[in-house]
Amino acid sequence: MSSPPGRPKEVPLPLAGAAHAGSGASTPAATVTAEAGPAWPIDALEVGRIVDAWGVKGWLKVQPFSADPQALFSSRRWFVKPPEGASSRPGGAVGRYPAFLSIAQVRPHAEIVVALADGIADRGAAEALRGARLFIARSSFPPARKDEYYWVDLIGLDVRNREGEPLGTVVGLVDTGPHSVLRIRPEGADPASPASERLVPFVAAYVDDVSLEHRLITVDWGLDF
Repeated sequence: MSSPPGRPKEVPLPLAGAAHAGSGASTPAATVTAEAGPAWPIDALEVGRIVDAWGVKGWLKVQPFSADPQALFSSRRWFVKPPEGASSRPGGAVGRYPAFLSIAQVRPHAEIVVALADGIADRGAAEALRGARLFIARSSFPPARKDEYYWVDLIGLDVRNREGEPLGTVVGLVDTGPHSVLRIRPEGADPASPASERLVPFVAAYVDDVSLEHRLITVDWGLDF
């Protein structure tokens, strides 16, 4: 399962061809309210959503936005927002969604992730979080190794070829399976027209250098390609 368009891919993206518990006190579902806690991180990225309860002991079933959701495993603090357009909590719960969840246990389960959060100790409390959007601070992501990059770090970078000619800006990536492809929008191109984008495989045969410091990708690619 690849990341949906516009979602950050949480597993570091290799440049192909390059070297390379227990729960806390129970909170009834009908009385869950927002907690005072840490400020919302300025580098928060949406990484998944709670789709349902898992079992009867308060475990959460999470649908990640990546096939390899390392960020969910690396952070024990998940920030929460309600579902887009939601006007009420599921299961008859009242009050706001909690601002964050302190994760006591988390593990993969088939194509999903299951987690146990402090204060969510029964199925009703878990069901009251159904639909919640989950965010994690980018600074808590596992560090990428040499020649690996997170999608979110590539989006917005300028792209130039070996001759120094500007090709545009990275506006997204496409996961083809064997490797990823940069979606590059030339300056002045119509954002509503995918036909105006340049597609450059993110492989060492075409990508000479990625400089996050200078926000620049250098590629072996002509203006007429």
